[in-house]
Amino acid sequence: MKYAVFSDIHSNLEAYEAVLAEISGEGVKGYYCCGDIVGYGADPVECIKKTFQINPETVAGNHDWGAVGLTDIENFSPHAKSAVTWTGEALGEEEKEYLKALRLLKKNDFLLVHGSPRRPEEFDYIFGLNQAYGAFLQMEEDDIGLCFAGHTHAAGVFIKEANGGMFYNSSPEVTVEDGKKYIVNVGSIGQPRDGDPRAAYCIYDAGRKLIQIKRVRYDIEKAKDKIINAGLPRVLGERLVLGK
Repeated sequence: MKYAVFSDIHSNLEAYEAVLAEISGEGVKGYYCCGDIVGYGADPVECIKKTFQINPETVAGNHDWGAVGLTDIENFSPHAKSAVTWTGEALGEEEKEYLKALRLLKKNDFLLVHGSPRRPEEFDYIFGLNQAYGAFLQMEEDDIGLCFAGHTHAAGVFIKEANGGMFYNSSPEVTVEDGKKYIVNVGSIGQPRDGDPRAAYCIYDAGRKLIQIKRVRYDIEKAKDKIINAGLPRVLGERLVLGK
């Protein structure tokens, strides 16, 4: 069975539509979202409506909760704080209620979280092996071997071997092996920051135990111009071109 897993849409409708069009040809049986449907971009309402339509299993991102007052935004960067405030003002009551209802963790055959399974309410980042170590300890306590996350906007896989060794794999395909644990950062649809401006998403083939990170081109100039024309910080549009 194949699943589509994605994250950090960030109100980028052009990127979201391009990714959903690609996923429609993958033959997936379910959609999963690691949060941050909104924030940064100019189309929060439309992106939430798209999410209504495909109805993925979804967890809360810090921008999702920040836009509706469920998490403190004082530690957000100035640009992020400006964007999340703008987003909260742009949302209608139906969209706000949807974001308020999102929870921090979902566990099925795998774990879904925005930042880290360790202290998910803190929206911790997993940038490197030091942060991954604590996350893997939590996965051992919860008896889970596979976790999907977002938040850093950089796609890649942290792997812990049976002997305790850990490493990072940035290749587009990784096979899940028995006895190992995996934290898969699926990257960002709406604002990649790993040097590749194309929208990122993940296909997980449970039958083949195969993780695939995929990239999709979209109309970046249109998304950038929307951000600037909406009065959001100009840098949030310009960085889309660079993917960082």
